[in-house]
Amino acid sequence: MLRTLSHPAALTGLAAVFLTLLMAVFPNEALESALRGLSIWWQVLFPALFPFFVISELLLGFGIVHFFGKLLDPLMRPLFKLPGIGSFVVAMGYISGYPVGARLTAKLYEQRLINRTEGERLVAFTTTSDPIFLIGAVSVGFFHNVALAPVLAAAHYGGALIIGLLMRFHDPHAPITESRRSGSLWGRGTRPGLAHHQPLLTTSTQHSQHSRSLRRSRLADALKAMHEARLLDGRGLGQLLQEAIQSALRLMIVVGGLVVFFSVIMEMLTSAGLITVLAAMLRQLFELLGLPPALADAAIFGLFEVTLGARAAGEAGTGLLHQTAIAAWVLSWGGLSVHAQVASLVSKTDMRYKPLMLARLLHSFIAFGLVYALWGWLGP
Repeated sequence: MLRTLSHPAALTGLAAVFLTLLMAVFPNEALESALRGLSIWWQVLFPALFPFFVISELLLGFGIVHFFGKLLDPLMRPLFKLPGIGSFVVAMGYISGYPVGARLTAKLYEQRLINRTEGERLVAFTTTSDPIFLIGAVSVGFFHNVALAPVLAAAHYGGALIIGLLMRFHDPHAPITESRRSGSLWGRGTRPGLAHHQPLLTTSTQHSQHSRSLRRSRLADALKAMHEARLLDGRGLGQLLQEAIQSALRLMIVVGGLVVFFSVIMEMLTSAGLITVLAAMLRQLFELLGLPPALADAAIFGLFEVTLGARAAGEAGTGLLHQTAIAAWVLSWGGLSVHAQVASLVSKTDMRYKPLMLARLLHSFIAFGLVYALWGWLGP
């Protein structure tokens, strides 16, 4: 009997029944929290994420991702053990914020441009906050101190890059997706005919010309790869824009549903007193670690939802350094709401959730520590 109840499906079912009972006991609170979640989605997330979703779909159709893949393959492969095409996801993920990185990674996987292990590595360090939220909402809106932005950004994005370097050791024996060659001079040592003129050139001149030739060949290969991808896609601009909008709208509905769902969960657990119990337990742990106990509430809220956690960190009033460290922890963990969004986006692939969750947890503690390490240089 106990073994049956410990099964994940059974636990999920019991949690759903418990949540339903709480909603029946606290119907007004459930309705108000759902409306708050819907308001956050419509007023904040929809205008912030929807344009990036549409633009990313258009860039995929135009072959821009293949251009970056060819151009940056020599950088991405040795550093992160990823094909160069992953650089497009890194750029869009860091600019747009979660869950854009997961969305683009899933698209690359569906197109067989990356394999499962590479997808897991890519999602692990591209699931980050966007700079607008980090600076505008957290630093200015919650902390009322824009001077916090440099240390918060350095800890958050620096921690993400450290995760990227560490994830190259994830599943080290997995196969590597080879870049699609265009048949030009990509990766060749010299251009045809150059050797006939070598006696007339000094060693430094040869090296300089060889470097310029290699850069030109890489750029030519990148442009050719983009052109070939565009021809292979074959959709006109009107059809591409229409399908990009439809795809972005479907994804935004999923994101909105998850935000509303977790808003209701947080309110039900708070109304039932469970959040208070968890916060009391965490306060004792914080005291043992020498951290202000009042930050426990921010950690509990941030465990579930990043916006609530970052706001609670800004209102804690326990000292700017500790509050910033907890905010960095919250932003890098992302909250279970973001985890659910990422899991839903990669659910159509065979990418595993466990390495993604462990990477988020490790990223949160790395960013937490980086705030203390960088405070003397970048702190206000």
